[in-house]
Amino acid sequence: MLGAQLRRLRELKGMSRQHAGEMIHASEAKISRLELGRIGQQTREVADLLTLYGVQNGRQRDALLSLARQATTPDWWNRYSDVLPAWFETYIGLEQAASTIRSYQVHCVPGLFQTADYARAVIRLGYPNASMDEIDQRVDLRLARQDILTSAQGPMVWMVVDEVALRRPFGDPSVMQAQLGHLLDLSELPNVTLQTVPFHAGGYAAAGGPFIVLRFADPDVADIVYLEQLTSALYLDKPVDVDIYAMVIDRISAAAISAAETRSLLVKLIEEQ
Repeated sequence: MLGAQLRRLRELKGMSRQHAGEMIHASEAKISRLELGRIGQQTREVADLLTLYGVQNGRQRDALLSLARQATTPDWWNRYSDVLPAWFETYIGLEQAASTIRSYQVHCVPGLFQTADYARAVIRLGYPNASMDEIDQRVDLRLARQDILTSAQGPMVWMVVDEVALRRPFGDPSVMQAQLGHLLDLSELPNVTLQTVPFHAGGYAAAGGPFIVLRFADPDVADIVYLEQLTSALYLDKPVDVDIYAMVIDRISAAAISAAETRSLLVKLIEEQ
């Protein structure tokens, strides 16, 4: 986000990356990496660039310097570094910064919506050789991510899940009953929309696998599509790719039953447990 603002300010001045770098005794490559958010921005360098771009004082300068200080502060999820692969650490940072999260999930309830017991059952399947301490850490990390759902600055979250994800059991019936009840509670939050693609919908777009589309408040920050694999993840930010996934999730949402109908389905499934 900070990098995007710095790029915008440089372009408004009609200045090249090479010239900006020369003026603050840095390389063109470093300016490029700063603007892409691929390296940390030192507050002093940001201050020098703001001065160079004519942002001498006032609210905008204070806000951007504050953002620079935040960018160099260790993130809360660093304490889970023992169980957090670098490819997923990137996603958590994006998830925490997003203004809108849209997701399609097939196999299980999305991580942001999982209860502790359900998450533990899912994680045990994914990491069968993990110790209890490691599993507990992974569960704690998953629950900590969920704070954004009730944060005053939290994102709008729009989840579409396949009906199979609501019916596939993880843990014993009491675990599933609690999980379905939790989904029912979350569906009442003003920033949460939950839909289900029912079995009777038949074939529909993107039936092949789950994905997440992240959107940010800053218009200069591109939307990102997140595709998770077993040992890595893909992050797509090219408009040609993002537009396809945005179109697909719109089509999936249209094929799904409404949020109100999803709540009725949840009540029915709870009664069946």
